[in-house]
Amino acid sequence: MERQYRLKKNRAFQYVYRRGHSAACRDLVMLFARGRELKVGFSVSKKVGNAVIRNKVKRRLRECFRPYLGDVKTGLYVIVARPSAAKATFQSLQKDVRYLLKKQDALKEGNRAE
Repeated sequence: MERQYRLKKNRAFQYVYRRGHSAACRDLVMLFARGRELKVGFSVSKKVGNAVIRNKVKRRLRECFRPYLGDVKTGLYVIVARPSAAKATFQSLQKDVRYLLKKQDALKEGNRAE
């Protein structure tokens, strides 16, 4: 995922935590707050595992979200990984991201039926 779409600042994360609406599944939680531009942040706590595992989960989540960059509504997204995400396969994370985007009604009109 390109860096221009990443949510980086702590203030931006705090804004999404405060103002965003959440949807959850077994391995992930997604928060969405309205905004003018598309920004996505990933939060993986130390409960998930050591640094190697946390970075692996973040890389997988970035790749899971990347195909939807052109298909999601603008706004601020934060994806929080639960500890079970460390053991999840890439395919299950892809399904979870897709499920959460549908649950948040974040996909644009043309891509909801897929």
